[in-house]
Amino acid sequence: MKRARAEVLNARRFGVYHSITVVAPEVAQRARPGQFVSIGMPQGRSFIFRRQFSIHEASRRGGWAGTLEFVFDRHGPGTSWLAGVRVHEFLDVIGPLGTAFAYPAKLNACLLVSEGHASAPMYFLAQELRARGKRVDMIVGAETHEHVFKPIEGKRLSQTFSIVTADGSLGERGSVLDALPGMLETTGAEVVYAAAPRPTLRAIAEMCLEREIPSQIAIEDEMPCGTGLCYTCAIPVIRKDGGGYDNLRACAEGPVFNPARILWDRWIGDAPGSAPTPPEGYAKVRTWPG
Repeated sequence: MKRARAEVLNARRFGVYHSITVVAPEVAQRARPGQFVSIGMPQGRSFIFRRQFSIHEASRRGGWAGTLEFVFDRHGPGTSWLAGVRVHEFLDVIGPLGTAFAYPAKLNACLLVSEGHASAPMYFLAQELRARGKRVDMIVGAETHEHVFKPIEGKRLSQTFSIVTADGSLGERGSVLDALPGMLETTGAEVVYAAAPRPTLRAIAEMCLEREIPSQIAIEDEMPCGTGLCYTCAIPVIRKDGGGYDNLRACAEGPVFNPARILWDRWIGDAPGSAPTPPEGYAKVRTWPG
């Protein structure tokens, strides 16, 4: 983890999303897909905490070497302030933070599933998987065509690129859950990676568990501190030996988790007060990715 006073190299828009590229060589060199950066806010009561953003891209070579890019949609005072940042201004950047996605050693067919701005880190992952000789297929979902993130880039990175929108304005009408069963069959996916809101992640986890397909997910959660101090982002995760569970922090032990080990009922708030037990079929997939 490094802290940098990073110059803004580029600030632009993609549909409803804002993208900022900063010069931060020490952070970019260490960054891996699934990790995030913490961005300092201006002093004042409206900005008590820093803001955390998944890394969309980290360039280590070429003309953009030493830079990293993060993406966000404008929905509060922090992101509204960031949307007004201009080229050559400076940001207080800490990173890379959190755990990254694991790359499969023997499995080769990788299906990446994402919704909305959560697609941003998946493109970084697709680049790294392709560099390791893996097959990459993608499903990207969104509310409307304006919420589909960089569709041309997605097509470039994947052998099969499926777009689904809630209103049918781009690609097929529906959700990523509608497209997932067919894509699992047609691509022969051996590993699933996902980034999306909680209900979607849970449904993907259950689908993969039923088919005994290993999967990893990147959790989207509130991370006020981003360093594990406040425990606001705690998630109930079954221990590797199956004996009970621990409350792990999405910002420190995550944001990447094996979804087969998450106690979804307890996390989402639907569980009774009794002690939780591992989900059926848990032992079949618990050995990867950990």
